[in-house]
Amino acid sequence: MDPHAAPGPATQAYRDRRMALEEASLSPLAARSWPAQRQHPEQDCGLRSPLQRDRDRIVHSKAFRRLKHKTQVFVAPEGDHYRTRLTHTIEVTQIGRTVARALRLNEDLTEAIGLGHDLGHPPFGHIGEGVLDACMSEHYGGGFRHYDHSLRVVDVLERDGAGLNLTDDVRDGIAHHSGRAALPLTLEGRIVRIVDRVAYINHDIDDALRAGVIAESDLPRGPLNVLGNTGSARIDALVHDLVEASDDAGDIVQGAEAGAAMDELRTWMFDNVYLGPAARAEHARIERVIRTLFDHYAADLERLPDGGGAAVASPGERVTDYLAGMTDRYCIRAFEQLTVPESFAA
Repeated sequence: MDPHAAPGPATQAYRDRRMALEEASLSPLAARSWPAQRQHPEQDCGLRSPLQRDRDRIVHSKAFRRLKHKTQVFVAPEGDHYRTRLTHTIEVTQIGRTVARALRLNEDLTEAIGLGHDLGHPPFGHIGEGVLDACMSEHYGGGFRHYDHSLRVVDVLERDGAGLNLTDDVRDGIAHHSGRAALPLTLEGRIVRIVDRVAYINHDIDDALRAGVIAESDLPRGPLNVLGNTGSARIDALVHDLVEASDDAGDIVQGAEAGAAMDELRTWMFDNVYLGPAARAEHARIERVIRTLFDHYAADLERLPDGGGAAVASPGERVTDYLAGMTDRYCIRAFEQLTVPESFAA
């Protein structure tokens, strides 16, 4: 029995209601859930839209589960209240849904992109990404970008090489969520692109304060005077600004004052937190860990476990597929197994 090929009357009626509701409620600018455009055509599910199905595939993926043990900003922080790549993903997704609902855009598409946007992030956050990029350039003449690798995860690496077969709009939003990439084709993808920054800037300030890396008095007064003195106040202000400015523009944009304030705060965070003294101290250690492992596997691809990655992958892809998939703690453990004599190991 295939419920997708031969849906029952209740399922068919529900699907028809959902399609009619979407047409009646969404903005003309919103992406539509139907028809599903996938690389490999498949039967729709009567109880979930194609975008809800994409969301479920992402949440059930191995790469999504690994996000809970990947760094957001602080490596192996002491305490349970710091963000991880998983909590960041959830925060981006819920902020994105709020914006999409207010603008009558497709919440399911926004949610799926938000949940999948960082699946390709390597261990140790942006520091790890930079080291992998340098290693790829030196060994293979290529590079590494986490947003490109996020697309590779959902297209190639999940399901033992079969991929998740996500819809084209979700794939586009994942591949273009970073400011370094081209603009997403859908407004929903553009929401995630902006709220990703809204979330990480303000939540990373919260974590940096908790860690004692910065003090409240260190924060630049200009952006705080515009956006607010607390993380929740700043996010609230930025979300309201994004909705109002976007509604006026018919696109996803920030107001000039709020956008400039957020950019100033982001620059300050890079100078004082992301690339500050504490981060630079971690950088040298993280670089040693990742470079040691990269050099080890690149010297002999047969050392890669499980056959060494996806079928027909290039040598560089085989190494980065394996390393980028590691969690922070797995990466440290692999480094210790390679470099620490067995009698010294705890």
